[in-house]
Amino acid sequence: MAPNPRNAFAFLPSEAARPDREKRIRALDLARRLPALALSARQAAASAQTGPHGRRRAGLGENFWQFRPFIPGEAAQNVDWRRSARDDRLYVREREWEAAQVLWVWADLSGSMNYYSPLATQSKLDRALILTLALADSAVRAGERAGWLGLTRLSSARNVVDSLAVALIAESRRNSEDFDDLPQAAPLRPREKAALIGDFLVDPADFAACLQRLASQGARGHAVMIYDPAEEAFPFSGQTEFYDEAGDLLRAGRAEDYASIYRARLAAHREALSAAARAQGWTFALHSTARPASEALLNLRLALTVDGAR
Repeated sequence: MAPNPRNAFAFLPSEAARPDREKRIRALDLARRLPALALSARQAAASAQTGPHGRRRAGLGENFWQFRPFIPGEAAQNVDWRRSARDDRLYVREREWEAAQVLWVWADLSGSMNYYSPLATQSKLDRALILTLALADSAVRAGERAGWLGLTRLSSARNVVDSLAVALIAESRRNSEDFDDLPQAAPLRPREKAALIGDFLVDPADFAACLQRLASQGARGHAVMIYDPAEEAFPFSGQTEFYDEAGDLLRAGRAEDYASIYRARLAAHREALSAAARAQGWTFALHSTARPASEALLNLRLALTVDGAR
């Protein structure tokens, strides 16, 4: 018999504290963990760096980047005749893209993110915070400006991780209600980018409306669905108690009887979220807390770089 695990869609301990006391405890716990999480974020960002040249890309600017071979069909005025005169090939002088990019980051801090099974290396909340802070740090290292969507202003300061962590601590202490499980920010400006990280255990229609609002002016973005391995494997059997965020209880006499239905609904839920992202020209990815954070960070940076080059 399973020892009263938390549900794959449930997030509070079996002995839930009163809501107001529970929120205070979570705020204090978040403040306690953030310094260590910020350090982990810096380490993850440093490991994802590819060097200054690796971060460059062609575009409008004044600094020379590289010569490349002339492509038949492009304008002849692009040819660098001085360089081309050295041999029998035509070359184009490319300049480094210099306009400051804008990246808004956001992580789900709601109660659902506290889930942490024995199959994972850390909670969904800790992993999301590490990824979000690391992404902001790596963006600033690459010459971009970053900010927390709906919470902070944009910043290009090298201490962006610290400033975001301080803002999160202040918000967690000030917020008398649970955090929203989707960003409530206004539409993003054209050419701005966003990265949303959470478990997205919400109505797909709400998720779609959120992305439609953020992208209504042409902004592009990326959503990463964080999940605990137990939420995908559903390793529960026998008499099991499942709790939701409100502390409501579901007792299952044979939890394994729910497995196939659960997995089918999870697959349908993920597909609905992915379709909502594709409809806005955004990407949607999955990331397990059993996998290294650097893996998701590298994929995010690659996706953002591709976006910036469009």
